[in-house]
Amino acid sequence: MIAPCNPRVWVNLRDRLPHPFRLAAASLFLVSAFIATPAAAASPQQYYDLGKLRLESGRVIDDCRIGFRTFGTLNRARSNVVVIPSAFNGESADVAAWLHGKDALFDASQYFVIAVDALGNSVSCSPSNSRLQRGASFPWFSIDDMVNAEHRLLLEHFQLAHVHAIIGLSMGGMQTFSWMVRYPAFTDVAIPIVGSPQLTSYDILLWDAIDRAIVDAPGYDRGFYRRAPPIVTAQLISDLHVFTPEYWVDHASRAQISQELIPSAGRRGFDANDWRWQIHAMLQQNVAVGSTLARAAKHVRARVLVISSRYDLMVNPGPALDFARLLHARTILLHGDCGHIAPICEAARIRPAIEATLAQ
Repeated sequence: MIAPCNPRVWVNLRDRLPHPFRLAAASLFLVSAFIATPAAAASPQQYYDLGKLRLESGRVIDDCRIGFRTFGTLNRARSNVVVIPSAFNGESADVAAWLHGKDALFDASQYFVIAVDALGNSVSCSPSNSRLQRGASFPWFSIDDMVNAEHRLLLEHFQLAHVHAIIGLSMGGMQTFSWMVRYPAFTDVAIPIVGSPQLTSYDILLWDAIDRAIVDAPGYDRGFYRRAPPIVTAQLISDLHVFTPEYWVDHASRAQISQELIPSAGRRGFDANDWRWQIHAMLQQNVAVGSTLARAAKHVRARVLVISSRYDLMVNPGPALDFARLLHARTILLHGDCGHIAPICEAARIRPAIEATLAQ
């Protein structure tokens, strides 16, 4: 690894979390939750009732509502909106940490930020909170379905037919790729960070393994459980892939792993079905369904900045970089050993590029 993540960053990130979550923080695929801090004030949780949400599969989520939070002030021209969809199992509340302090990913003072809770994150309609289709009765949904729900929120609730930018990390980055292809005229700027327009064979292998670990967890009962079962193996597989092997070896002792990380797995309070349903959505991610990435790229009208991590073990960077080349878009490839969390470890490097792309 040619540019190891600054140890100070690891200490700062770790120490923001209560024991025993300091090493992995719920898999860290929900990047924003990892860096959330009580000092970063979040706006109140809000909801918009979508009613029936028809999915790409033809099935319907009944009585669906979508969660969101807002930050900043909408200008008179309604031209300063930045939309941030949540990462895997992340929440809109986590976005506050992106917008405040020295590690913020961009200066949000001039923007009206709408942070959206993606379907299945336990805040928006999800297997764990549905009154009519609870648990395994909840319909499978896709990344495109997440984006369609967010599109309805912006059109119907905010009455916005266009926004300035969409920025997403991880699964939020997958949604950003979907946004730029599915609704090409809706945004001026699209910045997917450690996301992918199309999963690789490696990604499918990893996320299918995590999914199968959930299914095999004691007490899962095909998703019809009454009490959420601990998903120990799934969380440990996820933890293992968040950072590179070099980072784990350099920054976590054997005692920390055996005494903190491993015992905490399964006690982190995540709903197994919510995990599975969002994993299923990621496993289907492909903006080129029925076509090719080259054809999908022809739909894109936004100004695009793609940020990837060379040593990302959770989302392979290849398809994102390939798609960027098709778009002739600017790319930043991070080489530090923070792996999937490289955008946080190297926030100082990517912030000028993000702000420049937003300002153009």
